[in-house]
Amino acid sequence: MGLSAEQIRDSMDALAAIEPTIAAALQRVGYPEPRIRERGYGTLLRTIIGQQVSVASANAVWLKLSTVLGNPEDPAILAAASDEQLRAAGLSRQKASYARSLAEEVTSGRLDLENLPADDEEAIAQLVRVKGIGRWSAEVYLLFAEGRTDIWPAGDLAVQVEIGRILGHDVRPSEKLTRTLAENWRPHRGALAIFTWHHYGAGPDAAPV
Repeated sequence: MGLSAEQIRDSMDALAAIEPTIAAALQRVGYPEPRIRERGYGTLLRTIIGQQVSVASANAVWLKLSTVLGNPEDPAILAAASDEQLRAAGLSRQKASYARSLAEEVTSGRLDLENLPADDEEAIAQLVRVKGIGRWSAEVYLLFAEGRTDIWPAGDLAVQVEIGRILGHDVRPSEKLTRTLAENWRPHRGALAIFTWHHYGAGPDAAPV
């Protein structure tokens, strides 16, 4: 349920109309592809599993978890699993704790992923109550799984680097400055975040002439 290609295109066109450097970057690398994830517990669990490991390693753990638990996307099954089962699936002690915290928040009803607050900051506040879910993970979930149009993960290194490159800064802007710079780009910051990752992936082709 993330931002559609049409939503991204419309937002980027709106930004290009007000910010010449964004227009130039868009002309260099083109529109980004949508980044869409399913809404719900499974996506957040995958986020926890994927922290600080390669995609291949995260996929391997997910496969083991599926073998051990049967259906890792059922929070009740994971909440009832023993520490030994979670460790056998390849989860570290810390990640097992995080996964159990998420499962318990969902099964208790304290976290209702189908009815998060409409206000982005309130939704982020609910998500970060889960151990192992920081602001960046919450923002990426709201952007990729809920398609919220104005999410701006200013703490993301690639976002900072590419905003600096796009705007012609000599030094990577701090998280605080990255957040401040984007105030004029509301309510299109979600599409711009996706574009910065696309710009980052373009490598030398993204460099201003």
